[in-house]
Amino acid sequence: MAIVIGLVAHTSHRAVFEEAARTLSGVRLEWVLYEHEDEIRPRVQELLGREQLNGLLLGQVPFTRSRDLLPADLSVTVTKSAGLDLSIAFFRALARGRPATPVSVDTFDPETVDEVVQALELDRDQVACLPYDPGQSVEEIVDFHRRFRERTGAAYAISLRTAVTARLAGSVTVLNALPGPATIRANLHELALRIQSRQASGQRFAAGVFLVVTQDSQADLDRARIGLMNLLVNTPEFSDAWIEDRDRRGVVVFAHKALFEHVTHNWVSLPILARAQDSLGIRLAAGFGVGASARTCVQLAEWAASRAEQESVPSAYLVEDSGVIIGPMSGPVSDAGSPLAFTYRDHGGDLEGLARRAGLSPATLSRLAALERSLEGRLVSPSDLAAALGITDPSGRRLIRKLSESGLVTEEGTEQMHRKGRPTRLYRLGIGSALMGETPPAEPTSSAEPTSSAEPTSSAEPTSSAEPTSSAEPISSAKP
Repeated sequence: MAIVIGLVAHTSHRAVFEEAARTLSGVRLEWVLYEHEDEIRPRVQELLGREQLNGLLLGQVPFTRSRDLLPADLSVTVTKSAGLDLSIAFFRALARGRPATPVSVDTFDPETVDEVVQALELDRDQVACLPYDPGQSVEEIVDFHRRFRERTGAAYAISLRTAVTARLAGSVTVLNALPGPATIRANLHELALRIQSRQASGQRFAAGVFLVVTQDSQADLDRARIGLMNLLVNTPEFSDAWIEDRDRRGVVVFAHKALFEHVTHNWVSLPILARAQDSLGIRLAAGFGVGASARTCVQLAEWAASRAEQESVPSAYLVEDSGVIIGPMSGPVSDAGSPLAFTYRDHGGDLEGLARRAGLSPATLSRLAALERSLEGRLVSPSDLAAALGITDPSGRRLIRKLSESGLVTEEGTEQMHRKGRPTRLYRLGIGSALMGETPPAEPTSSAEPTSSAEPTSSAEPTSSAEPTSSAEPISSAKP
């Protein structure tokens, strides 16, 4: 999937941002443009509700206005004008026949002003600086420039605030020192690289060990372990993980680090601990390990699970080979996350019936339902769907056709990442609404492709042996 970065900028500055982003490829930009500062917060909120962003680039004022709206796991870069931008403003003044000093400057850091003034051999006493303060009002900045002009007779002022420039129009000449393409390009490339690094870190191999805290009898212990296995196998969030027996009282889960981050709400809480206690009546201890090899991951996860066992309530720990230890993660869902709203077991017959009508296996439909929840209403292309399920692009296109025939997906737009080539069709999944009876799916037609050819197959595809069994029945294969 392409990286999605949001750009928050004043309408008059869009051309500069577009020039800065011209050399960036593999990134889709989502714009938030504003004329007045009061428009920033609602428009950023609308963007966050509409798109799943990988990163956000915005200035100091937009950041102040929307800071509390930004998700904790969102990569954010706050653009600041550099010394180069201030120097260009000084040279622009000289080119227009104005003396370089005296001058009043707002929003720049004093250190940047000192560096530029020294490099240009200007009189520092003739340059007034008002650093950026989140609590400053536009009126205070305007008053700062006007008072300096009255005291020194300054021919102009330098500002980074479009609202200040508009307010001083007609009384004080204002030169803007907004970030130029070079400054924005550096920030944008740094943000894209940081996002890629984070995504690569999320693909690191990891292991999780789930232990049943010792029961009174051996029979109860076996039954609890089988119930735990079923609970994990039938949870869509673990559909891309490999699950197998560890010993008589626990299981081990292998997956990418990003999967465990999602399940634990960024290592804050683990709702499945509470679900095991409520539905199975067992207390779990979980440990996660992230290392350079499978052996190291399991060793770290075992150490973390042992540490979690020492807690008096269901909990989990994370141990990384770098020495990072996080825990305890709570079992009950806190404000940091929401409970798992859907599992295959919860819907049982509804999902099985929908899968039969669509010509898909319940395991595949369960994975698609989990993907739909993670998209949060966003559109998906066939290649994105294939990447999320770990199947080939042709299999992804066949699966889209299968879902279309069953009324479980609708085409709602296109996108074109490159100038050449055909636009890519975008679709909206509708499995959740179909399960709730809002959109009854159509019966497969006779022209539909056979299930075996239309359904994605890969090494990560759940097998029939991993579908739900009773909690007391042994599982022949633990691969979801």
